[in-house]
Amino acid sequence: MLALTGSPVADLRYTLPANVRSVAQVPLWGMVEPAEHIDPRIGLIGIARRRGGTTEEVVAREFAPLLATLLAGLDGNRVDLVEQGAVFAAMADYFVVRDWGTTWKAYPTWEVFSAATRRGLFAGGEPTVWDMTTALRWLHSFLMPLTVPLPRTTLTHSTIAAFAALPGIVAKARWGTPFVLTEHGVAIRERYLAVAAQQDLSPWAGRFLVALSGLVGRVAYEHADVVSPVADYNRRWEERQGVAPGKIRTIYNGVDPGLFAPRPREAGDGRRPTVVAAARIFALKDIETMIRAAAVTRERVPDVRFLVYGSLDADLVYVERCRALITQLGLDETFEFGGLHDSPVDLYNEGDISILSSISEGFPYTVLESMACGRPVVATDVGGVREALDGFGIIVPPRDPAALGDAAARLLLDHQLRSELGRRAREAVLARYRVGHSIDAYRLLYEELVATAADATTPEPADEAAA
Repeated sequence: MLALTGSPVADLRYTLPANVRSVAQVPLWGMVEPAEHIDPRIGLIGIARRRGGTTEEVVAREFAPLLATLLAGLDGNRVDLVEQGAVFAAMADYFVVRDWGTTWKAYPTWEVFSAATRRGLFAGGEPTVWDMTTALRWLHSFLMPLTVPLPRTTLTHSTIAAFAALPGIVAKARWGTPFVLTEHGVAIRERYLAVAAQQDLSPWAGRFLVALSGLVGRVAYEHADVVSPVADYNRRWEERQGVAPGKIRTIYNGVDPGLFAPRPREAGDGRRPTVVAAARIFALKDIETMIRAAAVTRERVPDVRFLVYGSLDADLVYVERCRALITQLGLDETFEFGGLHDSPVDLYNEGDISILSSISEGFPYTVLESMACGRPVVATDVGGVREALDGFGIIVPPRDPAALGDAAARLLLDHQLRSELGRRAREAVLARYRVGHSIDAYRLLYEELVATAADATTPEPADEAAA
């Protein structure tokens, strides 16, 4: 397993099954020497040998032409996606023997990059020196998976059409290894949203980041044998990015209804009507709309309590903005951030209902887990939420606090409706969204692709005349 992380310091959050032989962490940021962290077998002598062999002449001859081809794919015109996949594979081959940091700092690399920007990668606007150096640092970090020494495997599987898909692209281009690409959220859509929300990016830098992300995503789509979104909603984005409809096979997420099961609410909370949410506190979850919805709900349910469990570290500025809004609306006794919860099962069973206010989702586990616990969900109509929840909860438009708050109040005040939707929601999970259903679908897909690949490499038997 290859795990892309934000920094070199990251702890495993899951107990891995026995069949997982190893986990290689690939930090995109914060490393002084990537080779030492990603492949410690190299050793200090090996690192020194790589650096010594990565001369400016070598960079100009072996790496600069690859970078030039990659950059040419960012201009929005027709791009040979197969050729771009071959470029990524060639870069990966190059970094087997050449030094990562030395290559990116070499003058020939800067020369190629600055020449491409001077030619005008994008229509409108000229980059500043800050733009150019920032964009080059992005390339240095986001392409880090190319430094990982890949074993030859039976199949590869990426869980996003983004930089984590690079090993799958390389294996496909290098050996023809079958490649499965799962999409939870649509990576390019979420990149659009993130760039639009970043006020400190110049227009040129934003276009560069979107173009780079879009190119990698399209190359991943091209090289994947099957694109398996977790919801049919994602198809409209995938087809628009050029994926053939016949290449797409939806495989829904699943949960364990034995683990996520209904339990009566425990005493000790004053029996206040309670709305719970499991969500990291950052902009895509649109917690600000949830806070405003809480004010709407309180008008009809004065003693309502909103409990939001999830990481508070994803966007510290956004967290403080949310806290300020809570105080501004007088919700300090109504709306609470609980941090990370020790037990997701207990989390959902603390509430009468669950809530989701996101502006972007795939097929969220939080919705399925709440449904399995018999807790109906009020959620925004984004991603595959409607596919899971239609008929088993209440769906409202995104960024509409009045609709979200009214729906929560309706469920809290109508015990019969709440109980009926909760019962039907759990039945839907039992019938359609068990974790076993998801695992079996992936296993079947793996077997089909491996069998097809084996057939393609089996030599044709000689006919009798030739014999």
